[in-house]
Amino acid sequence: MKSNELIGLFTAAAVAGAHEVLAMEHLLPETISKSEAYRRYGRTCVDRWIAEGLISPQGKTISRNNLETVSASSNRLTYLPVAER
Repeated sequence: MKSNELIGLFTAAAVAGAHEVLAMEHLLPETISKSEAYRRYGRTCVDRWIAEGLISPQGKTISRNNLETVSASSNRLTYLPVAER
């Protein structure tokens, strides 16, 4: 295993651990506003995920966990133009 791969694994483990601790201690909100989701993930991505039914806003808020899950899974095929699919 190369050192770059090891660094990536340790970084991912640290981030996942930090998120888990923050969630367990209820320091992360369960929902975020649509405008915050736009800032974090980009307006076009969030609007596309909503249109595809991958996330569903509850009024003006969106589940933070659902957003993180959808953003972590690459769904590139859904936003390629038809000619490129």
